[in-house]
Amino acid sequence: MIRVLVVEDDFRVAKVHVDFTQRVGGFEVAGTARTAAEARRLLAELRPDLVLLDTYLPDESGLDLLREISVDTIMLTAASDAATVRTAYANGALNFLVKPFTAEQFADRLTAYRHYRSVLAGDRTLSQDEIDRLARMLHDGDRPAAPKGQSAVTVRLVSEALRTAGAPRTAAEVADELGISRATAQRYLAALARDGAAEMRLRYGATGRPEHRYRWLAS
Repeated sequence: MIRVLVVEDDFRVAKVHVDFTQRVGGFEVAGTARTAAEARRLLAELRPDLVLLDTYLPDESGLDLLREISVDTIMLTAASDAATVRTAYANGALNFLVKPFTAEQFADRLTAYRHYRSVLAGDRTLSQDEIDRLARMLHDGDRPAAPKGQSAVTVRLVSEALRTAGAPRTAAEVADELGISRATAQRYLAALARDGAAEMRLRYGATGRPEHRYRWLAS
């Protein structure tokens, strides 16, 4: 479970962020802070995995706090000027979401972060391809909205898994790689086939039952 610290001075907005976070699988809110000073105390006490940080805090700028901490951070702020965005990324923010935003936009970014974090689990050496994929993965949730009923992040992850496979894949294989259900993988693969991004063919296995296999077609 990924433990989250919400840093937001408006208690009503903080409550919304807490609610949005708790709707996303794999995350739990460890605490909330309304000032930079309180955030520092809770960072030391709770040792969260992820900070959701506002820029406008009553005692100092959230950007000043960002410079000090070494915890993964996503900015949630009404500030959208170029200087603020540039400073946030320069000081280590992993993503930047401008208020107001929808629960879906928020969930897509957390889901992308969860996949990013899962790839970095353990102590191993990464290939350059894996590092490049990580950089793209962090911003999978920043893309335009997916068709109704689909997550933009999951569309991107399923597409990437199919595109890089080099051979046709089944829903079960894609599901195992991404940590999603077979039914979910099947639904997204079928949608890619309908859209012309993938080709679906039937293969009959040893049991005689047909198996759907998908091959990436889009450039």
